[in-house]
Amino acid sequence: MEQRKLGTQGLTVSAQGLGCMGMSDFYGQRDEAESIATIHRALDLGVNFLDTSDMYGPFTNEELIGRAIKGRRNQVVVATKFGIMRSNQPAANGGWAPVTGINGRPEYVRSACDASLKRLGVDHIDLYYQHRVDADVPIEETVGAMSDLVTAGKIRYIGLSEAGIRTIRRAHAVHPLTALQSEYSLWSRDPEDEILPVLRELGIGFVAYSPLGRGFLTGQLKSPDDFAADDYRRNSPRFQGENFTKNLEVVERVKAIAGRKGITPGQLALAWVLARGDDIVPIPGTKRRTYLEENIAAGTVAISAAEMDEIAELLPRGAASGERYPAYMMAFLNR
Repeated sequence: MEQRKLGTQGLTVSAQGLGCMGMSDFYGQRDEAESIATIHRALDLGVNFLDTSDMYGPFTNEELIGRAIKGRRNQVVVATKFGIMRSNQPAANGGWAPVTGINGRPEYVRSACDASLKRLGVDHIDLYYQHRVDADVPIEETVGAMSDLVTAGKIRYIGLSEAGIRTIRRAHAVHPLTALQSEYSLWSRDPEDEILPVLRELGIGFVAYSPLGRGFLTGQLKSPDDFAADDYRRNSPRFQGENFTKNLEVVERVKAIAGRKGITPGQLALAWVLARGDDIVPIPGTKRRTYLEENIAAGTVAISAAEMDEIAELLPRGAASGERYPAYMMAFLNR
């Protein structure tokens, strides 16, 4: 597996990571045995970058990863996040537990880190992100607390998720950031406007989550009825009503290009993200070994300049219909 540098502080990871959220939350049925087998297979194939958060579950995904990496800690770069608060109770309709707020207070940063270390069963976290920026707490205070955790040896590198350029600059002035995580894919290209240029100016790496469009770009989804009752995507604008239908047209274009290359639509989508820069590391999420191996194979797919131009023409920026989050979650994004 190719290795890529994230930022300029010394962190090197596999060119693809593994997003572990769906193993415990948001995407329907869970199978712990298969999830752990998927993590082990990823490590065997050279994927060493595992991404989680304390809000996945909540809390249970970190525990799952802790069990999976026991005895293999030296093979793993563990990334986790703090800051999104969730209810401990599921929604009234049996769905996932709702988000209740954002917390970036220094005392919370410290307590959240200690709790994550315990759940993961590790003595340090390799990359620690603020999951969402707290609009009520100056970023300098939050990152200052994270910097103290670096000094204490509890974390090695600092990252932010879904932060705007002004926040990134202010945070980086307190302690050098190693990575910024945001959604990025063929149908979510907002980071190209301002985020990626600023990251490259400052020497900060970029971690692309949902590079497969939450599964839509794989071509496997045909109807909103494909989702389990507790699947988060039932509440996501891009997967609802007329938006779903229009977005199927986008996927058909991806499938046509992929078919000519003899690869799957998901592999094309991942190969495109990988080709956007060697400072970008996508973290496709899966909870099954079969899909993991398909994703890893995308690392061998070459996309020519002519094909990149064709993709740009057939899938222009803004091709997706609908916002990428429900309105209340969009409000948590830092601009």
